[in-house]
Amino acid sequence: MITWDTLAEPLLSLLLGYLLGAIPFGLLLTRFAGLGDVRDIGSGNIGATNVLRTGRKGLAAATLILDAAKGAAAVLLVRALWPNIMGLDGVAAIGAFLGHLWPVWLRFKGGKGVATLLGLLAALAWPVALIAAAAWIGALLLTRYSSVGGMSAAVAAPIAAAAMGRFDQAPLFLGFALLVLWKHRANIARLRNGTEPKVGRKAG
Repeated sequence: MITWDTLAEPLLSLLLGYLLGAIPFGLLLTRFAGLGDVRDIGSGNIGATNVLRTGRKGLAAATLILDAAKGAAAVLLVRALWPNIMGLDGVAAIGAFLGHLWPVWLRFKGGKGVATLLGLLAALAWPVALIAAAAWIGALLLTRYSSVGGMSAAVAAPIAAAAMGRFDQAPLFLGFALLVLWKHRANIARLRNGTEPKVGRKAG
């Protein structure tokens, strides 16, 4: 029988994860730096790639690190709060990922989830995170398209988990990958049309 006692920890884990994931670091950092609203430039995204279009590499790097850190923090916080309950870290990961993609503070218009996904992977399964990061860097260096790098990392995660025999985590990572691809649907269209901007292009 489902009761509040059985739902309390999962719901709290989901909420904590969501609140952490919904922190829009890219928007906050660019505003604090006096650069205005990052949503008004480039792709309008709040992630590190669009922050890079301001010409401030340091801010872009900070955005990348903090977006990843909030994902890892959600998982680790819930593990610390309820160390004896299995699976809550995965629930927190879902909350953090959804919070980044659809933050309530920004009318549910958030980022595309790649950096946050890597942070989640680092906390949930660090070998998978290493493979996903390698896929991201490799695809980025080969194509110079941030979107291709991000999508490659997302797709690599469930494949790596399955290859390592982590069939308990592969479905979760597959769900994350599908959401990343969905959030990149405009990038996919631009890639097909040859209009996708490459990394390093500054907003004009």
